Amino acid sequence: MIDCVYHFIYYICRKLWLLLREIRFKIVDISVGHTPDSDDAFMFYAMFTDKVKSDDFSVTHVIEDIENLNKKAKNPELDVTAVSVHACAHIPNYVMLRSGGSFGINYGPIVTATKPMTIDEIKKSKIAIPGEMTSAYLLLQLMIGKFDYVEMNFSDIPEAVRSGKVDVGLVIHETQLSFEQEGVQKILDVGEWWHKESGGLPVPLGVNVMSEKLGEELIHKFDLYLQESIKFARNNIKDALDYAMKYSRGKSRELIEKFVLMYVNEVTVDMGEAGEKAVRLMFDMAKQKGLVPDFELKISKPL
Repeated sequence: MIDCVYHFIYYICRKLWLLLREIRFKIVDISVGHTPDSDDAFMFYAMFTDKVKSDDFSVTHVIEDIENLNKKAKNPELDVTAVSVHACAHIPNYVMLRSGGSFGINYGPIVTATKPMTIDEIKKSKIAIPGEMTSAYLLLQLMIGKFDYVEMNFSDIPEAVRSGKVDVGLVIHETQLSFEQEGVQKILDVGEWWHKESGGLPVPLGVNVMSEKLGEELIHKFDLYLQESIKFARNNIKDALDYAMKYSRGKSRELIEKFVLMYVNEVTVDMGEAGEKAVRLMFDMAKQKGLVPDFELKISKPL
């Protein structure tokens, strides 16, 4: 009789253990969007090549230009996606992750032309911008006020300025470093302006967001997973750069390495207090000027 009870208890306990293990290691299939930019590729390198693994997620990645990802996020198509910080004012179904952000440290978008121009001349010009929901566009409005603009792919802006299609171009990504090679000059530095205006806070440019429908626990787990991928890349720079060079757009490895290490920094690993303050300040300023709607900013819990 005692043996029967023992075997029954053992059987129940084993069934419960197997069930708990199945629940614990249930893999969630998620779609992850990032841009065809070397800094994003560097961050996701370890995740997408299984250098770091997860017991919780199976990832399918989607690569699109940042403004396309911004637009996709307005009608949620991806579980996780890179977006401009500015876009977070228009995507209520997403939560901002604390890892994977692109923050400049006293540097950021620049304004270019073929000749020096005053602020008043810039304000009266038609300015090429890389998208209405980019943070660069919002920051430039905070800096000089509303202006006339034309949207185009960020990589086409230097040539549009050089050829005279537009007088002024708002430049992001690695063209912030290569603009002189493309026949234009810097006439305004938005990153430096923000650094002074904010009292030294990092420049909030891009973040990763995750669908709130996945719940706080999974969002936190993915945040840690992405953070692990970023740390791995920063500890294995050569290999991660080899991977990122697939998205170099013909730029030299030296330039890409400089760009990547500028924008995959300590605030990328974890936005921390300074990064969160910067994001909130930018939106407070934008709300006061009527540049973004009133909205609830959702940020994942601390890492």
